[in-house]
Amino acid sequence: MAQDNTAHDDHPLGVTIRRGLAGRCPRCGQGALFAGFLKMAPRCDKCGLDFSFADSADGPAFFVMSFAGFVVVCAALIVEVAFQPPYWLHALLWIPLILALTLLPLRPVKGLLVALQFHHKAAEGRPAGGDRP
Repeated sequence: MAQDNTAHDDHPLGVTIRRGLAGRCPRCGQGALFAGFLKMAPRCDKCGLDFSFADSADGPAFFVMSFAGFVVVCAALIVEVAFQPPYWLHALLWIPLILALTLLPLRPVKGLLVALQFHHKAAEGRPAGGDRP
């Protein structure tokens, strides 16, 4: 029997956001959303929600890179203008910051985008008039 992925209890948006950031099932909040660091589980192990509806694509990477790039570039410019350190010190400062600002938020942002897709019942676009050319 096919399961309806859009059926849920219409949780408030705040609940959905918290569940997504925590990497939990957007419907029940109990099951795990991920099977690996960024690999989606096929379905919730508690309520059985099929996660095949979720396709965050490159969205999480785009948002994380945009934020991290802004923070690191601004910080590097401020440090360069104020202190003019040698290039090796720039590398020593910014490489760990870049790694932290890109890897740490990637999973929560992906979970958030998947949970928002569930909350807003996002689906693949289909023509309104059927299969006519």
